[in-house]
Amino acid sequence: MSEALNSLGFAKTPQDTRVVVAMSGGVDSSVVAAQLKEEGYDVIGVTLQLYDHGAALAKKGACCAGIDIHDARRVAEDMGFPHYVLDYENIFQEAVIDEFADSYLAGATPVPCIRCNERVKFKDLLQTAKDLDADCMATGHYIQRKVGDNGAELHCATDANRDQSYFLFSTTQEQLDYLRFPLGHLPSKDATRALAAKYGLVVADKPDSQDICFVPNGDYASVIKKLRPGAADPGHIVHADGRILGDHNGVIHYTIGQRRGLGIGGLAEPLYVVSLDADKKHVVVGPKELLTTRIVPVTEINWLGDLDLMSQKEWNISVKVRSTRPPRDAILRPISDRYAEIELLNPEEGVSPGQACVFYETTGSRILGGGWITKRA
Repeated sequence: MSEALNSLGFAKTPQDTRVVVAMSGGVDSSVVAAQLKEEGYDVIGVTLQLYDHGAALAKKGACCAGIDIHDARRVAEDMGFPHYVLDYENIFQEAVIDEFADSYLAGATPVPCIRCNERVKFKDLLQTAKDLDADCMATGHYIQRKVGDNGAELHCATDANRDQSYFLFSTTQEQLDYLRFPLGHLPSKDATRALAAKYGLVVADKPDSQDICFVPNGDYASVIKKLRPGAADPGHIVHADGRILGDHNGVIHYTIGQRRGLGIGGLAEPLYVVSLDADKKHVVVGPKELLTTRIVPVTEINWLGDLDLMSQKEWNISVKVRSTRPPRDAILRPISDRYAEIELLNPEEGVSPGQACVFYETTGSRILGGGWITKRA
């Protein structure tokens, strides 16, 4: 008979299984660490310092700030497992913040949380976990890892309101083999907080983080100005038909689909931002119908299906083009292993370059990967 598997999927006792827990200082990752420690695993907590410690101390409501490092350390002390803080400021600056600024200035709508998972947490931190001889790395993300006929699969969280699959589409098969997500099966965030209270964690009532960690109060423009002085150059607000309707004080103040605050009142029709041309410094506006998109070019594809992506000319899938929208039926037509064209069976509004397009099975909960929306050639 084969030896029974423990709760993390290894054929040995929890005491003989080392797991590194990525601890942000919030309630989710703290519960993961506490639960695994209580189950008897050899737990090591690791927290990343991602940006200036002095500035971070005063900022609450985001991960990896000074107060959060303190909270993670407290949890580790209370539960009796070692905890390390790693200085990843330079890596985070180069891999996440700089690209965020550059893509925003190019008229895209970036999603830095995905890049952070892809380039920092699931790359450098995961390698650190391996260097510590850990059998796996666990996080507090709301997503499920299930073992199928062909190995580990990525599935949506049980609680659709907490599901973080949109932000984890770029998880590779090799990473998925090593990662564990102990919270993905829970029915609600209330269940997580109940576990935090059960373990007596100091973060049990800590509010969820809301903003991008390095963007206080969601003020993208002020962060871009600081990172790229001179980025808020003025330019024209231009109608899609070519008419100049007014002036603006920087494309960084506008997003695709925006209607309010354009400063071009007195027109007969409601106008929306339909595109941003950073090179010409144009904010292009037009009627709502110009916001609808049927064909979406996608690049940097990460494919998690069982069959090779290029083995079929067309794939019937569901896709998300925004984190807040439900999956919609679509056809995936691969052009190469890394590039494809997505046809939305029902056109979507506000599809923006720089956002992710995440692939799902049409039935069931499995994530098939995804890619980055790019501009049409």
